Amino acid sequence: MGATDTQLRTGWLGRYLDRTGRDDNPLQGLSLDDRLQPVLATAKVPVASVESPGGYDFWTNGVWGDVQELMLGAMGSFSGGADPAANAAAGAARQSARLRTELRPFADKEDGSPSYTIPVPYPKSEDGFPSRLAGLAAMIAGGLPLSCVALSAPGRYDTHADQPKELADGLKLTSDSLLAFQRDLEARGLADRVLVHVWSEFGRRAQENGSSGTDHGAAGVGFVIGSRVRGGMIGEYPGLATGLDEDGNLKATADYRELYCSLLEQWLGADAAPIIPGAASFSRPALLL
Repeated sequence: MGATDTQLRTGWLGRYLDRTGRDDNPLQGLSLDDRLQPVLATAKVPVASVESPGGYDFWTNGVWGDVQELMLGAMGSFSGGADPAANAAAGAARQSARLRTELRPFADKEDGSPSYTIPVPYPKSEDGFPSRLAGLAAMIAGGLPLSCVALSAPGRYDTHADQPKELADGLKLTSDSLLAFQRDLEARGLADRVLVHVWSEFGRRAQENGSSGTDHGAAGVGFVIGSRVRGGMIGEYPGLATGLDEDGNLKATADYRELYCSLLEQWLGADAAPIIPGAASFSRPALLL
């Protein structure tokens, strides 16, 4: 959320969009997942949560074909008049209609295959992560008005038992998919326009527990990926000899809010002060070439 206040109901990218976004563009913040990613939660402007670019649609019991098309096409024409509740419903309908129109070119074919061209191979998996990234690359190439996109990586990272294989499998699919996404962007000539931030919301303890796993830890890890990223490391690995606290956690050597401030100011061109509480107290590591 970009803050330590547990009462905040917005994410740091959501607060960025509240300051820079528009009232008529739900794709400015896209949660490409089966739920809204908290980092994109806004207070003022619309954002979208779509499980996949090819599967966005509305199901209506007993209605299909031309009648369904006419019904859905009329969604954007609703007017709430003077009633606040009706106005809110009409606004949601207009945003949904706009989203449906913008995503229609990316609708899956009847056999479930994507309608867009994918210039590089992605990993084959039952998990939707690789195909969502492939769809995202196509959406960027298609000129959709995207600003911030969030989605969950595959696998379970809250590992307490049987960690070696489960964690390795998830990390491999994640890294292979991100590599394919980067190669896809490069093939489309879009790599300089996209920055990927991968993060874990918590770390793992250093000591193995009794079931071949590790318990929750305090320090986490993040990666910034892209053709314009300056290589390097923010913070230092604390080591196991003196780098553990009294609870067995690795000690954090950098504050994640430093990275968020740099992402906002160096990549998104926004002032971090009104978005990240206490932003003035954090350093700004150089992220870009």
